[in-house]
Amino acid sequence: MALTVSAAPAVPAVEEEERPPGWAHRWQVLPLIATVLLVALPGDGAGTVYGVPAADLLSGVAVLVCAGLLLHLRRRPLTPAAAVVLGLPAVGLALATVTAADPVAALPGFVRYLQIFVLVPAAVLLLVRDAQGFRAVAGALVLLALVQGATGVHQYVTGSGASYMGEDVRAVGTFGPGDVMGMATVVGYGLVAATAYALRPAAGTPRRLRLWAPVTAALLVVPLALSFSRGAWIATAAGALAVIALTGLRQAVRALAVLGAAGVVLVGGLGVGSEMISQRLTSITEVTSAPDRSVNDRYTMWAAAAGMWREHPATGVGLKGFPAHRDGHASIGLSAGSDTAGAGQEFRRQPLLSPHNMYLLVLSEQGLIGFTALVGSWAALLAGGVRRLVLARATGAAAVDCGLAAVGLMTWQTVDFLYADIGGPSTVLTGVVLGLAAWWALGGTERTAGA
Repeated sequence: MALTVSAAPAVPAVEEEERPPGWAHRWQVLPLIATVLLVALPGDGAGTVYGVPAADLLSGVAVLVCAGLLLHLRRRPLTPAAAVVLGLPAVGLALATVTAADPVAALPGFVRYLQIFVLVPAAVLLLVRDAQGFRAVAGALVLLALVQGATGVHQYVTGSGASYMGEDVRAVGTFGPGDVMGMATVVGYGLVAATAYALRPAAGTPRRLRLWAPVTAALLVVPLALSFSRGAWIATAAGALAVIALTGLRQAVRALAVLGAAGVVLVGGLGVGSEMISQRLTSITEVTSAPDRSVNDRYTMWAAAAGMWREHPATGVGLKGFPAHRDGHASIGLSAGSDTAGAGQEFRRQPLLSPHNMYLLVLSEQGLIGFTALVGSWAALLAGGVRRLVLARATGAAAVDCGLAAVGLMTWQTVDFLYADIGGPSTVLTGVVLGLAAWWALGGTERTAGA
């Protein structure tokens, strides 16, 4: 009888210890998931509250939830390494704001940069408690990509997209012709994340999800191609190749073969925008011989940004200062703006207010100090993520799929910043992606080691 009494409570105690925490313990990631999904709302009045996009408001809720957990539940704050990596950009931002010619005009830029590069990433790092929470947020990115991609393909098929080469065929999703990079960004994120989970599904993943991950990645190739966004193509290729290379040689060969076959069938065999895509690809290399106007404008603005930095090498011209200094540094070859039309919008002339290169934008507005702080933070996240992924593969950790997704997304972001900068409703996703990368690179081993 004594043996029976002592052994009885041991079974439920072990079961309770091994039972994975349910959603009652993961409710804090819901604001992050809502932030991702609400990006799908149109960028006009229907998707905003007092002019602020709903996704940005939800990101603010996520930051407040994080602060509440830290204050009232006494959650552990950031580690010293995470505090330095995520907090250092705030120093450069503050310096660029106070040294600007008009600090009051620079203040909105300070708030926006602080939101995207400091507060939202820190909130993601602290609110995502385990690998399942990471997968939930990454899954929301894939779901958003599918919704936007389906909308973009419909726009191409029905001729209701943004204007491109005289036809309303450019896939832009719900972002409209004023933000042609929005859908391409979302689809790129989803494709890279789906590729990671297709190559290394988590233990215990249902069979149907194992099958749908590669199918989803292949399907997202179509709207990405129809976005006609050269920068997104290059960034997605880099992110996917990084994921493939880090899975091992055997899987890498198989994945490249599948992706190549999917590209041939979807674009070549079915003729999905093949002529326009071919022309768009050719224009990437036409820089000095016969570049199109968009390429010429981009390189002209890059030169203008470099000129601003040379005049103000330490602190730059100040946040939001690029438009005011652009004409004083740009050549006469710069056009007045880009033409946008289609997707339910009449013809508009959109001014060129940034160099479409995040690195040059930071260098021109924040100088070498801000550039070192911000870009150094991104480099630390990428290097730390790759290092932890290599170690996780060597030790057989259960969350390798999360590491692949984090490194792939961070690679996508750093490459895309060569051809784009922040702006538009999809910008808040940049903060979410940086947060996922920080969770993997800077989170404690107790978070990333288990499933």
